[in-house]
Amino acid sequence: MRLAPPAPALYAGFGCRQGCPADTLQALLRGALAAHGLAPALLRGIASIDLKANEPGLQELARRLALPLVLFSPAQLHAFEPLLSHRSATTFQHSGCWGVAESAALALASQAQGPAALRVTRQVLGPATLALASGG
Repeated sequence: MRLAPPAPALYAGFGCRQGCPADTLQALLRGALAAHGLAPALLRGIASIDLKANEPGLQELARRLALPLVLFSPAQLHAFEPLLSHRSATTFQHSGCWGVAESAALALASQAQGPAALRVTRQVLGPATLALASGG
């Protein structure tokens, strides 16, 4: 009997408007995981753009999940533009990258495990966006 390979670790990327509550971010994450049949235990970290370093909702979510919140510069996120499923000119104008959630998820997954791919493309709930990536 062959054992199934272990499920790959997941990395969540978030974009959000200023003041987005942790409850909204958490609901978006739970919904995406459930909709795609992914176990919450596979989540290894969350990421966003460094412009969100002082965003209370993201900080609170990281505490609740007991996961690191990793922040990337627009230049670091820009490198993942060819892999994005969605590009926003408005986001680029405000942040310097074409999509925060997908880029951040890809950046964190690639930092942790090598070449990364999106597992769940950009999801939206009110003022928040989320994407999930895995690496290796």
